[in-house]
Amino acid sequence: MTYEISYEQNTANYWMSVSEPAPRTSHTDVLWVAYRSVTLLVIFTLAMMVYLVSFSTPAQAEARIKDIVTFEGVRENMLMGYGLVVGLKGTGDKLKNNDFTQQSLIAFLERQGVNTRGTELKSKNVAAVTVTAKLPPFARNGSHVDVSVSALGDASDLTGGTLLASPLYGADGSVYAVAQGALSVGGFKAEGASTTVTKGVPTAGVVANGAIVEKEINFALNDMPEIKMALRNPDMTTAQRIYETIAANMGPGVAAIADPGTIVITIPVVYHNNVTKLLAEIEQLKVETDQIAKIVIDEASGTIVMGENVRIDKVAVAQGNLVVRVEEDTSISQPAPFSPDGAETVATTKTTITVDDSPGKQMATLSPGATLKDLVAGLNALGVGPRDLITILQTIKAAGALQADIITK
Repeated sequence: MTYEISYEQNTANYWMSVSEPAPRTSHTDVLWVAYRSVTLLVIFTLAMMVYLVSFSTPAQAEARIKDIVTFEGVRENMLMGYGLVVGLKGTGDKLKNNDFTQQSLIAFLERQGVNTRGTELKSKNVAAVTVTAKLPPFARNGSHVDVSVSALGDASDLTGGTLLASPLYGADGSVYAVAQGALSVGGFKAEGASTTVTKGVPTAGVVANGAIVEKEINFALNDMPEIKMALRNPDMTTAQRIYETIAANMGPGVAAIADPGTIVITIPVVYHNNVTKLLAEIEQLKVETDQIAKIVIDEASGTIVMGENVRIDKVAVAQGNLVVRVEEDTSISQPAPFSPDGAETVATTKTTITVDDSPGKQMATLSPGATLKDLVAGLNALGVGPRDLITILQTIKAAGALQADIITK
C-alpha cells in the first residue's frame, strides 16, 4: 500500500490519504510465494536439528582435573608432638595416676629454674596432651598452621586451657613446627550433685594458627623433568579420558598412562623453569569421570550409598510376606526424520518392578533401565527399614543379580 502524507503550512494540520496498491504481476506473486516457502522450510529444518541434538546428546557431568588427581610432591605432611596444657579449672590429670604428666611437669619447672625434686605435686590444673598438625605443601618459615590437641591422661575437661610450647616432629624425627596457644574446645561437661551433662568431646580441642613453621620441606618443582599425577579414585576409563584431554589441549607426547591410577606428565621445553604454569593449565581441563558400580553399606548406622551405575537383573525377592519382582522388556527406537549424521537405532530397556506385601496391595513402577534406585524406592514406600534393605541387597548380590560391588563398613 502507498501512503501519501500532505502538510498544510498555514493551519499546521496533517492528513494522510491512502491509495490502493497497484496489483502485483503474476511473476511477482510466484517469486514471493517461493521465497516464503523456502524460508519456512529452512527454519523448520533448523528447529528440528536443534531439537534432535538436544535430546540425542545428554549433558554429561564433568570435573576439573585438579579435583580428581593429586600431583607428585604437592601434598601435606603429618606432624606430631607431646605437650602440657595448663590453666584448667581442676579438671586436669591426677598426678598420682599419671606418672608421665608428673615427670613432664617437673622437667618443665626445672627448665624454668624451679627445683621440685623430692616434693609431692598435687596440681589438678595440668594435663598431658598429644599435639597433631598437617604441614601444607610449600609452607615457608614463619607460616602458621592449625593444631589439634587431645588429652593423653585422665583429664576430664580441657576447656580454658593453654598449650605450652610443644615441638612438632615429622616422620624423619626433625622438628618442623612449634605449637602454643589457648585451646578452643567444642564440647563441655557440667556436673551437679547427682547429675552430669556432657556435650561433644571436652577432652579435645584446637588451637587456630597455633603452630609456627620452623623448617621447610625442600621441593624444587620447576626443576623436575616429569611429574606424576595420581588419581584419587583409580579407574582405567577415567585415566584414558584424562590422557586424551591433555593430548588434545597440550599436544601429543605430554601425557602418558603408567597405570589406571597414574598419569605421567613430561615437561615440554617451552615450560622448563615454569612448571607451575603448565600444571595450572592442565588442572583446569575438564574430564568426564567414570567409576565402577559400587554400594557402600554402613551397618552401624543403617546408611546405604549407591552409585548411579548400579543395575539389577531380572530377580524376585521374598522376605516374609514381601515379594519383589523385577521384569525387563526391550524396545527398539529408530532415528527420527532429519536426524544428524551418525544417528543409530537404539535398544531401550524398560523395567517393571512389582512389590506385593499382602493380597490386594501392589505397587508397580515403570522406569527406563533396571536401577537399584527403583527397587529401594519401592521398598521404602512399604516401610522396609534399613536393616532389611541391607539384607535384601546382600542376598541379591549373592544370587548374582546385582551388578555392583558391595562394601560393608
